[in-house]
Amino acid sequence: MADPKGFLNHGREVAKSRPVDVRLKDWNEVYVPGSLLPIISKQASRCMDCGIPFCHNGCPLGNLIPEWNDYAYREDWSAASERLHATNNFPEFTGRLCPAPCESACVLGINQPAVTIKNVEVSIIDKAWDAGTVAPQAPERLSGKTVAVIGSGPAGLAAAQQLTRAGHTVAVYERADRIGGLLRYGIPEFKMEKRHINRRIEQMRAEGTRFRTGIEIGRDLKATDLKKRYDAIVIAAGATTARDLPVPGRELKGIHQAMEYLPLANKVQEGDFVAPPITAEGKHVVVIGGGDTGADCVGTAHRQGAASVTQLEIMPRPNDERNAVSQPWPTFPMLYKVTSAHEEGGERVYSVSTTHFEGDEDGNVQWLHLTEVEFIDGKLTPKPGTERKIPAQLVTLAMGFTGTDRENGLVEQFGLELDERGNIARDADFQTNVPGVFVAGDAGRGQSLIVWAIAEGRSAARGTDRFLTGASDLPAPIRPTDRSLMV
Repeated sequence: MADPKGFLNHGREVAKSRPVDVRLKDWNEVYVPGSLLPIISKQASRCMDCGIPFCHNGCPLGNLIPEWNDYAYREDWSAASERLHATNNFPEFTGRLCPAPCESACVLGINQPAVTIKNVEVSIIDKAWDAGTVAPQAPERLSGKTVAVIGSGPAGLAAAQQLTRAGHTVAVYERADRIGGLLRYGIPEFKMEKRHINRRIEQMRAEGTRFRTGIEIGRDLKATDLKKRYDAIVIAAGATTARDLPVPGRELKGIHQAMEYLPLANKVQEGDFVAPPITAEGKHVVVIGGGDTGADCVGTAHRQGAASVTQLEIMPRPNDERNAVSQPWPTFPMLYKVTSAHEEGGERVYSVSTTHFEGDEDGNVQWLHLTEVEFIDGKLTPKPGTERKIPAQLVTLAMGFTGTDRENGLVEQFGLELDERGNIARDADFQTNVPGVFVAGDAGRGQSLIVWAIAEGRSAARGTDRFLTGASDLPAPIRPTDRSLMV
């Protein structure tokens, strides 16, 4: 594959970012447009024909990575795009947003920097869009069967596209005012410009998929009524119930869940607001939670002109490099990660826990009180004498999600069973306990990665297609019980 000496002749190069002082003045993607193409063929040549491509196992989609690396090296962009789309409906999404477990499983990564798989992926698909080779794939004939997909995140969109191409009439229901789910309103523009979503939606419309926005199943339309209208239903509503922080002062104004804060910034970019109703401008901002959502809050606060930004994490600081004993190759290691948002400033504080909030006479949050914590007998325990307070005029809670929404009535109206973790239970075909009702993505798996969501959508589409027709040729890259390769 590619150049047999590529990994010996070329070091790892990644996409170049625009200078911090420049990119903080706008909301465009942080990378220099076109910076990958001059280097991408050499980077693709580093794929080493390893014999057993463990990157396939690292990626739940089973992406044919060595094959499209070889085509990219040879600059056969059409063939590279065909191989890319063979396993992934939306490579421009994963190429920008996925944390790349495939790179953690790269054989070259055993003793050298791994192949820049994400960068090659996004270069191929961007090149394909620029060349106009990403065309609608309308079905040759219709099945006469109808499917409703609840939720328009990556799982819902993947399921809808697969089922439409199989010949079914598919309608996607989204409770927000625009299609995209967390891709639209949870991911800041500087990580992925929404034009990438818009052109995929237009492709899907041209294929025959229908979209219904502003309709929340369970509230605006009863689940039982929806079931009467359609032959099958795929629930891809996500795991949107956010984990809260029940400490004294939580009721103070200025403390918000991340998904209350981030969508408003995106709505400004959509033209809905001149200025967001919740803004970091001129404020001391504290982000509680050290994951990707927390980093999104950090980058958003920078662009809104925060006076300071501090990100808190209750766990210890991760290692800079893989621990060969506790996190051996090819598992996905938990490493210290510096995102583009962290490059832009702010402070990151580890091993701390919030004890309470303090406000002013008008009920606005002003201070966050915290204490350092350490593991004692396997439990995080406060360290005496380490209590302190930091200024906090805007606090965002980015501590993850605990399950699908139970307040809108969807679960109860369908009569769905839940598993022990509070997710919607399903069988090997992704079907729930209600015949004809399937579940894909975070609603069934729990909070996970975009690449798993797309894999779930594709697999649930196969189960749905088989339910409707008795057999299916659609691919199913994963089983409901599959999990990331981790120790």
